[in-house]
Amino acid sequence: MKEIEKLIEISRRYGRDSRYVIAGGGNTSYKNAERLWVKASGSSLATITEDGFAALDRQKLAVIATRQYSSDAALREEEVKNDLAAACITRDRRPSVETSLHDAMAWAFVVHLHPTVVNGLMCSQKAETETARLFGDEAVYIPYTDPGYTLFKEVLDRIKAYKSQFGREPQILLLQNHGIFVGADTIEEIEAVYNHVITTIEKNCVESQYSDNEDIKSDIDVSGIIPAIRMMLSNNGLKTLKIRNNSRIRRFLESEKSVAAISAPFTPDIIVYCKSKYIYFDCFESLLQDAERLIADYIKTNGYTPKVLLIKGIGLIAVGDNAAGCDIILDVFEDMMKIAEIAQSFGGEHSMTQRQIEFIDNWEVENYRRKVSGGGSSGRVENKTIIVTGAAQGFGEGIARCLIREGANIVVADLNEPVGMATAESLNNEAKKNRAIFVKTNVADMASLQNLINETVTNFGGIDAFVSNAGVLRAGGLDDMTPENFEFVTKINYNAYFYCAKAVSPVMKLQNRYAPDNYCDIIQINSKSGLRGSKANFAYAGGKFGGVGLTQSFALELAPFRIKVNSICPGNFYEGPLWSNPENGLFVQYLNAGKVPGAKTIEDVRKYYMDQVPMRKGTAPEDVTKAILYLIDQTCETGQALPITGGQVMLN
Repeated sequence: MKEIEKLIEISRRYGRDSRYVIAGGGNTSYKNAERLWVKASGSSLATITEDGFAALDRQKLAVIATRQYSSDAALREEEVKNDLAAACITRDRRPSVETSLHDAMAWAFVVHLHPTVVNGLMCSQKAETETARLFGDEAVYIPYTDPGYTLFKEVLDRIKAYKSQFGREPQILLLQNHGIFVGADTIEEIEAVYNHVITTIEKNCVESQYSDNEDIKSDIDVSGIIPAIRMMLSNNGLKTLKIRNNSRIRRFLESEKSVAAISAPFTPDIIVYCKSKYIYFDCFESLLQDAERLIADYIKTNGYTPKVLLIKGIGLIAVGDNAAGCDIILDVFEDMMKIAEIAQSFGGEHSMTQRQIEFIDNWEVENYRRKVSGGGSSGRVENKTIIVTGAAQGFGEGIARCLIREGANIVVADLNEPVGMATAESLNNEAKKNRAIFVKTNVADMASLQNLINETVTNFGGIDAFVSNAGVLRAGGLDDMTPENFEFVTKINYNAYFYCAKAVSPVMKLQNRYAPDNYCDIIQINSKSGLRGSKANFAYAGGKFGGVGLTQSFALELAPFRIKVNSICPGNFYEGPLWSNPENGLFVQYLNAGKVPGAKTIEDVRKYYMDQVPMRKGTAPEDVTKAILYLIDQTCETGQALPITGGQVMLN
């Protein structure tokens, strides 16, 4: 139906614009004489399709406006929910709780959004008088009313009063501490009305001096603080933390007085995603001691962990059940800051009352939204944060892809920035509630590695496993190998493993200090060449042999801190670029170095190596990832060099 296509078009247009909608909120509808199509709960406007709308019988839906419901609020809402379900034609989709509001407006299309600019007015002290001044009889102002049936009846009464006074249907409903409904018979008119409302409010606002995009990096070493706080918050399941800081956030976190402007929520969405109480820290010297005490008190008082931490000098910190949840928390809470700024032009901010907050916090509909937003665990490393070096392409990329499918947050650490960024984007296309980021990294440089650690902590709050995969190979015998090539191979394959372990182990120690049952992992991707010598390949084999020695030594040193250190020694990954690159892959190098006696072609070299594998297969990233998952799962395996070679190399 053409009208549904128009509904999808307008829904996506606004759903993709964070100025109008955050966290998939808002809802849209289309109706004719018989039916109403409204966004179903759990659908996102940004990506909605026809399947994202619930269809309802308007005749059955009309019952809600006339039926007498229970005086008990909880029972009443249950009765209304049942009547909504009875009117729903698409039984597999739960209609928005605001469906009756959409039906009450006479227009074919109704679009309900939460624009930041509009909420700056609606969440202000002078919302009612300023609405009258700015819009006159163009808009109907609705004082804050608890969502659900009560709000529907209030809106219905005010629409009737408006029609009686002005003799026409209202197009604009402005709801205190909630948002806006706009109705029209075409999506073009919907857009025109929204433009008019936004422009009118903006003309009467003092323009914010704080940039939305100016990220500020803290001078404080977050890797020495945030991982500890993450574990304080993870007693009932591993949390992900994410830091955001910019000039706006810095201003609000300057003092208890400035934080007071955002100390209580303005809208129901803030409560749904950020809860209603937040912890503020302004004393850095005793931060960890204060955090341990305040977080414990918060959980004891409220029965749940906080969603938002505000730390002066560091920034706004989201505490999520997953990385996707962190992004939503940050967006919603910073939007609250923007609303507070805009509200200053209309008498200052106006927060929800404690009674209103408690209603939303305990409302079944909002608990349903939380459940849909939270998602469920499904992978073996769900919500763990894992760094994989050399993950832009080849074996590392394959490992990273397998791990993200198992629920991990992945940090692609590589020198190749264009390819690495593309890999991270590709991984995110496969992610669910987890995320991948790219950090340009030189594993042979300690400053670069420290930046990797800080970026990981900033984006995910800690590090659960470090996969040291980056490696290089320069084949050649004693007569051919240059000192320069030998030093290059050794620095990447041997020295850099030490640098990586040195950089990441302090974070892991810190985490485990505050989580007595937690374990972390450092895993080196070694090689079968680390278990036995390799002719005309001594630079590579020597570094890998040394890597096993480092693994055993690191394991002994870090065992008291519950950090397991292991090596995985794969066989040959024939399909990867390390072997198959037509210009400098190992097949080419080994052919040119005369490593395979009698070999005249690349295929001769390939067959020679395949003939040495009892399982008659190469080692793929999937095979190595299974070993990584095993090593992470168990708690009594450390200092090992685990061969994954198809039987080509067996331990004595």
